[in-house]
Amino acid sequence: MRVPRRIAQFNKRVTNPAARAITPWLPNLGTLEHVGRKSGKRYRTPLLVFKTHDGYAILVGYGRQTDWLKNVLAGGPVALHKRGRVVALTNPRVVSKAEAAAFVTRRSLPLYRAFPYNEAALLLTIAR
Repeated sequence: MRVPRRIAQFNKRVTNPAARAITPWLPNLGTLEHVGRKSGKRYRTPLLVFKTHDGYAILVGYGRQTDWLKNVLAGGPVALHKRGRVVALTNPRVVSKAEAAAFVTRRSLPLYRAFPYNEAALLLTIAR
């Protein structure tokens, strides 16, 4: 299932600004900080994030044309704000939701599978 673009636009303008204040503190939510591929501006996008063995998986609910996904894939710096910490991430790659499930930790897997998004997931590795 892919979320309609009009919902994405609503979330971008209304829901996301409010969510950014609480997502770093809630389980399986975090704020992804990325740089605009055209503007060079820093953006902070609240997202569902799932721990993997060497980083995080993020479900892509709005399709591959989502701005935050394009920005991350363009290669700029990426950081995840989660639980009061900032984690630098690298090596972005888009895979199917099923393929990413193999990397998601056992603890996060039930919630990961519960979301109806089936198109893709972005895997990111913790920068070392």
